Amino acid sequence: MKTLCLLRHAKSDWTDPALGDFDRPLAPRGRMAAPRMAAYLHDHGLVPDHVLCSTARRAMETWDLIAPKIAGKPQVETRDDLYLAGPVSLLETLQRAPRNAQTLMLIGHNPGMEILAEMLVASGSKKDRKRLAKKYVTAGLAVINFEIEDWAELATARGILDRYVRPKDL
Repeated sequence: MKTLCLLRHAKSDWTDPALGDFDRPLAPRGRMAAPRMAAYLHDHGLVPDHVLCSTARRAMETWDLIAPKIAGKPQVETRDDLYLAGPVSLLETLQRAPRNAQTLMLIGHNPGMEILAEMLVASGSKKDRKRLAKKYVTAGLAVINFEIEDWAELATARGILDRYVRPKDL
């Protein structure tokens, strides 16, 4: 069994119009939400073996706030191609993840992240599936389990949504 943690970056700051989208930092709300999600991951034993993180500033800052709470030292891959990637591209990237990673975390962006989650999930908590379909919020975490041995086997409509957690739930 493999576990995928899809974490949307925390809330970004739009106050500086001179900054391009890629360079936007986290807003104060995002800097508060990311550590709360980190504590949740820690408290619930959701420890990634491997992390794929967009190189956009807000995604990197999200990881920087989460990393101190993560037990062990997961391998972290920062990738330019995750910035605003579509769901098919994200799926292909996940399929190339190391086979030995049991728990994989992807830190990325909408709309690709939300569409990917909906594509992957076939079953699980109806309540969480409904909330996920309504809106994949910033710093939202979808935990999806797959009965596979290798990430190369990852396919649409095969995942079981274990939970969808929003910062306001904590």
